[in-house]
Amino acid sequence: MKRRMDYWSTWMLIVSMLFHTILLTGGVELSFELSDNAKECFYQEIEKNVSSTLEFQVVTGGQYDVDVTLEAPNKEIIYKQVKTQFDSHPFIPTMSGVYKVCFSNEFSTFSHKLVYMDFQVGNELPLPGLGEHVTVMTQMESSAQVIHENLNNILDYQTHHRLREAQGRKRAEDLNERVLWWSMMETVAILSIPIGQVYFLKNLFTDRKPYQRL
Repeated sequence: MKRRMDYWSTWMLIVSMLFHTILLTGGVELSFELSDNAKECFYQEIEKNVSSTLEFQVVTGGQYDVDVTLEAPNKEIIYKQVKTQFDSHPFIPTMSGVYKVCFSNEFSTFSHKLVYMDFQVGNELPLPGLGEHVTVMTQMESSAQVIHENLNNILDYQTHHRLREAQGRKRAEDLNERVLWWSMMETVAILSIPIGQVYFLKNLFTDRKPYQRL
């Protein structure tokens, strides 16, 4: 019961941190649960020659690995990974259309996994009002734009730090649970061996009553 509560607490933490859409870039950033023997696909419309990046990481579950494929509108597989924990794949589409990325856990028979995905499309837009400039930006406007970019970089660093922290905590909880069960088994074995020895020696040296004929 405790393990299930820890799993769902980790799930709710990641969802609360990461489940939102990146409106400025036209991509999507989210985390989702991938059940055993399951496959989840996501679709993103991308224009030709718009730089894009697919980034993912398995946060919890099993051996922290999934199968990933990225498919172009013409059904061509432009990216494929087998049993991978994390990766980042930048690419420039050669055609416009709907691109499909699929995450597969079909090789696992009992491990549910929590997967983080960040599908970035295009470069981030400047601050409102700065993109329509026909003249050189003032020093204050340039400083505001730099601060805006730095804040977005900080958000990215915080996201990755929280992912690593959540993954490390889950690994530590799993290791602690294994050590606990192993310690309990050792304790039972240590107590069982002397009790068995005492019982065996007692039966060995106990005088048996002679057989009496009726």
